[in-house]
Amino acid sequence: MDPRRLLADRTRSIEVSGIRKVFDLGKSLKDPINLSIGQPHFDVPEAIKGAAKDAIDRGQNGYTVTQGLAEFRERIKADLKPLGHADREVIITSGTSGGLLLAMMAVVNPGDEVIVPDPYFVAYPHLVTLAGGTSVYVGTYPNFQIDPAKIEAAITPRTKVILLCSPSNPTGATVPVAVQKQLAEIAARHNVLLLSDEIYKAFHYDTTPRSPAEFDSNVLVIEGFGKTYGMTGWRLGYAHGPKAIIDEMMKLQQFTFVCAPSVVQYAGLAAMDFDVSGIVADYKRKRDRLCAGLRDRFEFDVPGGAFYLFAKTPWGTGTEFVTEAVKNSLLVIPGGVFSRKDTHFRISYAAKDETLDRGIEVLNRLSKG
Repeated sequence: MDPRRLLADRTRSIEVSGIRKVFDLGKSLKDPINLSIGQPHFDVPEAIKGAAKDAIDRGQNGYTVTQGLAEFRERIKADLKPLGHADREVIITSGTSGGLLLAMMAVVNPGDEVIVPDPYFVAYPHLVTLAGGTSVYVGTYPNFQIDPAKIEAAITPRTKVILLCSPSNPTGATVPVAVQKQLAEIAARHNVLLLSDEIYKAFHYDTTPRSPAEFDSNVLVIEGFGKTYGMTGWRLGYAHGPKAIIDEMMKLQQFTFVCAPSVVQYAGLAAMDFDVSGIVADYKRKRDRLCAGLRDRFEFDVPGGAFYLFAKTPWGTGTEFVTEAVKNSLLVIPGGVFSRKDTHFRISYAAKDETLDRGIEVLNRLSKG
């Protein structure tokens, strides 16, 4: 028997992540300059580690209720009170990816359309596919700013979701508050869900973090702890939005993830009292260091958030340029992984200054072709 004959059709439309391919390639290099992976380079703060250890020692190792620890959810709700939406509900999820998958499965029917600004996080199209939907891409080149008029023009009778990510992975672009308001109004006008992925919310360098949920109670927001506190492998996120949608996500979680990891939920509760302003300031400094090092030889828009720079290739396609970079022990990600275009490449500056400087030197050398 050929086991490949048993595979579902959906597997054929989903490829292995291009990011993971580069990540795995790095393992074969002797001393790689790794600016590829979207993972904080700092360790989990001791206070948060301590909360997880204490939970283990207290025997808090079993299931929690599906929606998450009551005290954890209430703490999150308290932070959401300024939004002014009395019916806002919260579910704790297994990472933001878990939250995004539950959201898609809860609202997208086969044949429905999801509007995705391009460039986009690599998982978005595949999550849409898993739900049976179709991604409709709206370009944001060259400055990666979303045009609400283009979003509205892309809406059809089959549109179910507008997917937003601010700050963006891979571009680091932030969506101005006026545009967030417009998008919330467009979604409400067309009875479409605005799904806002705010995993990088803490990493705003030039503006104050805002959310389109301020302007409409029906906006569904996905947030998480992995990027902010260096606990990506702990898989902890949450979603907040209208009760009708959160309830359905909770129902789906019962039969998939069951609940987010119990011990990690106690750590997340402690994390909400940890001040990350010093970490954010350090990443802003790294952003400025990288931009200063590359601005003479590369075209790019200075990222307003996250920890990525999406630069235009000085020659060739993104894939061709990155292939040459790998030959020089530098790991970055070709833009085609995040886009229908392959004209750029993504640099992660979540790295030590020494690594950044080595990467800057190689990139400037390669820019000459």
